[in-house]
Amino acid sequence: MGSAVQHEKQKLLTERLKGAARAYYDEDAEVMSNLEYDRLYDELAALEAESGVVFAGSPTQRVGYEVSSALAKRTHASPMLSLNKTKEISELEDWLGDRAGLLSYKLDGLTIALTYEGGMLQTAVTRGNGLVGEVVTNNARTFVNLPARIPFTGTLTLRGEAVIRYDDFEKINHEIEDVDARYKNPRNLVSGSVRQLDSAVTAKRHVRFYAFALARAEGASAPAFATRTEQMDFLGAQGFEAVAHEWIPGQARDDNGGQARDDNGGQARDDNGGQPRVTMDSPIKSANDGASCLALAVERFSASAREPGFGLPVDGLVLGFDDLAYAASLGATSKFPRDSIAFKWQDEEAETELLGIEWSASRTGLINPIAIFAPVELEGTTVSRASVHNVSILEELALGTGDHIKVYKANMIIPQIAENLTRSGTERPPDNCPVCGAVTELRDVDGVRTLHCTNADCPARRIKAFAHFVGRPALNIEGLSEQSLEKFIAAGLLHELADIFQLKNHRETIVTMEGFGEKSFENLVAAIDAAAARATADRALVSLGIPEIGSATAKAIARALGHDWDRIAGADLETLSATPGVGSVIADLYVRWFDDPKNRSAAEDLAAALDLRAQVPVAGTAQPGADPLAGLTFVITGSLENYANRDALKDRIEELGGKTAGSVSSKTDYLINNDSMSQSSKNKTAKSLGVKIITEAEFEAL
Repeated sequence: MGSAVQHEKQKLLTERLKGAARAYYDEDAEVMSNLEYDRLYDELAALEAESGVVFAGSPTQRVGYEVSSALAKRTHASPMLSLNKTKEISELEDWLGDRAGLLSYKLDGLTIALTYEGGMLQTAVTRGNGLVGEVVTNNARTFVNLPARIPFTGTLTLRGEAVIRYDDFEKINHEIEDVDARYKNPRNLVSGSVRQLDSAVTAKRHVRFYAFALARAEGASAPAFATRTEQMDFLGAQGFEAVAHEWIPGQARDDNGGQARDDNGGQARDDNGGQPRVTMDSPIKSANDGASCLALAVERFSASAREPGFGLPVDGLVLGFDDLAYAASLGATSKFPRDSIAFKWQDEEAETELLGIEWSASRTGLINPIAIFAPVELEGTTVSRASVHNVSILEELALGTGDHIKVYKANMIIPQIAENLTRSGTERPPDNCPVCGAVTELRDVDGVRTLHCTNADCPARRIKAFAHFVGRPALNIEGLSEQSLEKFIAAGLLHELADIFQLKNHRETIVTMEGFGEKSFENLVAAIDAAAARATADRALVSLGIPEIGSATAKAIARALGHDWDRIAGADLETLSATPGVGSVIADLYVRWFDDPKNRSAAEDLAAALDLRAQVPVAGTAQPGADPLAGLTFVITGSLENYANRDALKDRIEELGGKTAGSVSSKTDYLINNDSMSQSSKNKTAKSLGVKIITEAEFEAL
């Protein structure tokens, strides 16, 4: 049954893996490498098998991430299970046996189920935890290669992977000037892109969809399928791009242990006896030379994925039985289907010497460790640096200068440390910031240790403060990039936040800077003036960068204090604690921030620059622009697509100054219902009273 020590280790591994999975899937962050996650996962699975005990929440029993975003949720018609995996070709061959199979790439993106009705896309739902996913229909309609209309007019449900090519990934990341905000890999980027509340953001990310399975095809014209190959052909005929795949013969051996053959004793071939079936961007180069078996097919897929220009993130292969009737007869375990299996790449590794750890200070105060090692060749390129992500991973690897380490490229792209062979453990987080020399601080959040600079005036942090100040949630000064801010700070033009509004007095200096000229300067001044003109008390409050004060909280405080800047800046703990949406913890941070003379001086200078005291509204009226829905009453009915539930939409309405009611009356301004033709009682009442019925999209437009 296992010892108490063994059980405790299982619990620790379970919590670590759950935290890593939550960060990876739900927060689009990465706290450990894929290799490390797989190693710990295998260790946990072995311990569970040995002890016979599996603790609640074990990742070996879970399918995917728990959905926690604000997107609407939907239960899948049938579970979307994860796949069992192997790294050994021999195990893959044993699994397939004498049955024919279909081999395809395992793309590293976001799994999505699409349903078409009458030839049009009706719903798109992420895999989520395998049972319940997030509705991303509007975002899916922006995928660059997804057909808007298909010939089949029945009910069609298919599954596939949403991905972003590496060239698009690099371009998008390059445009994000804040290094801390950049995405670790294409999988994180596509997850964040597809799970947006604003489909316009998704549209800019060039997301592509590759089909890998047909789940359902019903209707008068629905064909009958005997094999997966036929299903993939059907999806291709509907206009979908399918993941690259190849038909594989059964691996039965002759009595003398000869080469694999198909069910008729012939060589591996596709359904037409020709070359491997290919439907993705980069073709698979066939090596059909009379010895085409599963092992050779795996090698062909691997070689093609390593070719320059392949472009798509892949982390292995998927092998499924081609015969659908046989596949269906196998059923599934609680987590894995028995009709398919994943093959994980044996990553190309190289041994090298760790030359040292470079500690890189960021604009948020976070200081990241980067491993510097003797250059090695991996996947056709020379690499000498790899992110270690955080202090926890540094300590787990027991890194130290001079250690012999193994490095690899995750998904054949991103350098990572696979293993430390000597584990000296001599590297320690620095006591001082490498940029400003201030004392550093170690923080532990959910078991993940990170290093931070404590100096609020650190140059690396000042850039971030100014970038936040001019950002969209704050004063929204269009066109003022972090790159420009760095130039202004270096030139001594910016010392405190309010100095932004004095840049107009530095024409002679700015027009001579690289990237600037007279026209650029005029545009900059116009953008600053426009931002100042539309500034409100709550936006100014957000711009100051007070801990935990985002848009919603700032609006709540401004609304409660009548948008009076003197009252806002001088609010006491009791008043703030009683303000809805604030609470005692945030109130304490707020009061302590304003108690700091330096902070108060910055706030006073900003108030003067924006003339905030002249913006106090007449009693009983709302500050212009601060509460766009002030005075409006909404009623909500029907199903929602972009909000988790009606309470989430109610919160949004109230955050913007509006009110909600449970029933439609003559006092109702809008009924929110995505189905304006519904025969519900609320719809009928709204129409009889002349109340306007709007969709979620139309609500957001307000």
